[in-house]
Amino acid sequence: MAVGGYNGKILRINLTRGSVQQEKLEDRFCRRYLGGAGFIAYYLWKELKPGIDALSPDNILIFALGPVSGITIPGAARNCIGAKSPLTGGIAKSEVGGFWMAELKRAGYDGIIFEGKAPDPVYLWLHDGEYEIHDARHLWGKKTLETEKIIRSELGDDHIQVAMIGPGGENTVRFACIMQGCHDAAGRGGLGAVMGSKNLKAVAVRGHTLPPIVDAEKIAAVRKELMHPYPQSDYGTGGPSMMTQEATGDLPIRNFRDGKFPDVKNIHGGIIKDTIRIGMEGCFACPIRCKKVTKFEDPYKVDPEYGGPEYETLAALGSNCGIGDLKAIVKGNERCNAYSLDTISTGSTIAFTIECLEKGLIQKEDTEGLDLNWGNAGAMLKSIELISQRKGFGNVMAEGVARMARNIGRNSEPFAMQVKGLEAGMHDPRVGSGLAMGFMVSPTGADHCVSTPDGLLANENMFKSFHSLGWLEPPGANDIRPRKIAIFRDAQLLNIICDSLIVCQFPNVSFHQMVELLKGVTGWDTGIPEILRIAERTLTLMRLFNLREGFSAADDVMPDRFFQPTRDGVLANLKDRRSEYEEAKWYYYSLMGWDDKGIPLPEKVLELEID
Repeated sequence: MAVGGYNGKILRINLTRGSVQQEKLEDRFCRRYLGGAGFIAYYLWKELKPGIDALSPDNILIFALGPVSGITIPGAARNCIGAKSPLTGGIAKSEVGGFWMAELKRAGYDGIIFEGKAPDPVYLWLHDGEYEIHDARHLWGKKTLETEKIIRSELGDDHIQVAMIGPGGENTVRFACIMQGCHDAAGRGGLGAVMGSKNLKAVAVRGHTLPPIVDAEKIAAVRKELMHPYPQSDYGTGGPSMMTQEATGDLPIRNFRDGKFPDVKNIHGGIIKDTIRIGMEGCFACPIRCKKVTKFEDPYKVDPEYGGPEYETLAALGSNCGIGDLKAIVKGNERCNAYSLDTISTGSTIAFTIECLEKGLIQKEDTEGLDLNWGNAGAMLKSIELISQRKGFGNVMAEGVARMARNIGRNSEPFAMQVKGLEAGMHDPRVGSGLAMGFMVSPTGADHCVSTPDGLLANENMFKSFHSLGWLEPPGANDIRPRKIAIFRDAQLLNIICDSLIVCQFPNVSFHQMVELLKGVTGWDTGIPEILRIAERTLTLMRLFNLREGFSAADDVMPDRFFQPTRDGVLANLKDRRSEYEEAKWYYYSLMGWDDKGIPLPEKVLELEID
C-alpha cells in the first residue's frame, strides 16, 4: 500500500471457528472512510443483518485506528471501537485514549474485527504482525488490573498494552465498557457487553514498526502549532470550574432535577489536587496530561493504577446522585474501572433508581434492601458491585434506565434521562442549544462528545477554526435559529472527522490543521471540502444503520425534563422550548439532505457514494 499512515491491513478473527485472516485495505476505501468511526460505520452497515441480537454471535466488534493514530503529536493517541449496541439497539461507537492504539499501529494493523463467539473465554495476542488466540478461562471473573498483570507476566513483556473487560463485561451489563489499561475507557453504548458475549476477555498488543508518513516536515509544523499550555494539565477535567457549572445550570444535580448543590465545592478537581492526587498522566506522545492519579488508604483503599475520576464521573457518581463525599466518588470510579462499567450510565442508573424509590414507583423491598437515597455514598458503592455481578436488584439496574423505565412504567419514562437508550452525558442541555441538538440527533444517543460544547463555540478564540467555513461571529449558547443549527452541524462533522482520523478533541485541532495532518501523513491532495464530505458520508451511514434497526424521527427527542425548569437554581424559571427544537430538528434534517421523516434522500445517498 503506497499511502502513508496506514498499514493497509485489517485482521479478522472468527471466534467461533478460531480462525484468523488478514484483509487488505484499498487506497480508495481508506480515502472514502478514513478510519475510526468511518470504518466502523461502513463495516456495521455492510456486514450486519437487520434486527440481530446485539449480544448474539451475529454481532461484530470492531477496533479501528485512523491514519493519524500513533504519530507523535498532541491528541493522536486514540482509537475507536464499535458494534451494534446492546443498550440502544442502534449503532455504538466510543473513542478511547492511552497507549493501546500506538502498539496496534506498530504491530502492523489498522483494525481488528471480531466475529462469532468463542466456546470458552479467550484473549488475542497480537505482536509485530503475528497473532495467537490464548485460553483465558483462568482470567474470567478477574478485575482489569489483575487481568493486565497476568497477561503481561504470561507473555513476558511489561510494555504490552491490553484492551479488556472485567466482570461487568463478562456478565453482559448493557452499559459495560472496554478498558484499555486500567483507567482509559471506551465507555459508551455497552461495547464491553458485546466483548463479554463473545467470550473475549482481552486483546493484547505490542509492536515496533510504524508505517511511514509522507511529509515529516508538515507534521512537525502542525505539532509545533499544537504544542502550547493546556488548562487540563492543572486539574484534568472537572476542575474548580465545576462550581461555575453549578452556578450557570450546567451541572447535573439529583438526576437533572435540581439546580443547587453546595457540596460541589468538595468534589471538584482542585480539591482532588490539594488532597488525594499524587500525579497527572497523559496518553501516548501527548503533553496535555489530563489524567488524574489518586491514592489514599482511609476510609477505603484506592489503587493509583486505576487513575482518578474525570469530570463525567465526578458528576455522574457525585452531584447527579446527590453525593458530596469525594473519596466515595473516587472509590466508585475505581470500582467501575475494575469491573469495566461506564461511569456515566452507572451514575445515571443509580440516580434514576433513587428517584423511583423517592416517588414510590418501586419499594425498598423491590431493591432487596438496597437503601438508595440522595447522598448515600455507601449504597452507591454497593450498587456498583451488584450491577457488575448482576446480583439482586443490580440485575435490574444492569439493563440501563430506558429498559428499567419500560418495565417499571407508572410514568417513570420522563425522568429516565436518556436518548435512544443511552444515558445522557453530564452536561445539562437546557443551557446550550448545541448540546441539546447533539443529544437529540446523534446516532449513538445522548453523547456529550457529539458536538463542540456551546461555551467553546461562543468563545472567540476557540471559534477561529470555523472562520474557514464562513462563520465569522460566534453563536449564542442558547441560540436556536438556523445559523446556530448550521454551525452545530459543522461542529458535529468536525468531531466525526476527529473520530475518524482519529484525534482527541482536547487539543482543539482546527479544520485547517486536520487537512494538513492528513496531507502530511498520507500525501493526499486533500482539503476542507473533502474531509467534510467524509464526515457527512459517515454520519449518513450511521443514520441509515439506525433506520434499518427501527429508529425514526420520533427517537430524535429529549426527555421531558430537559424542557422543564429545575426545582431551584438558575434554571428554575426556564421556558419550555420544545416547539423551537422541533423546528430546529427539521432544519437540521434539510441541511443533511434528509427528508422530513429524517430519512436520507436517495439523491443524497448516491451523491455520497454509499453502497
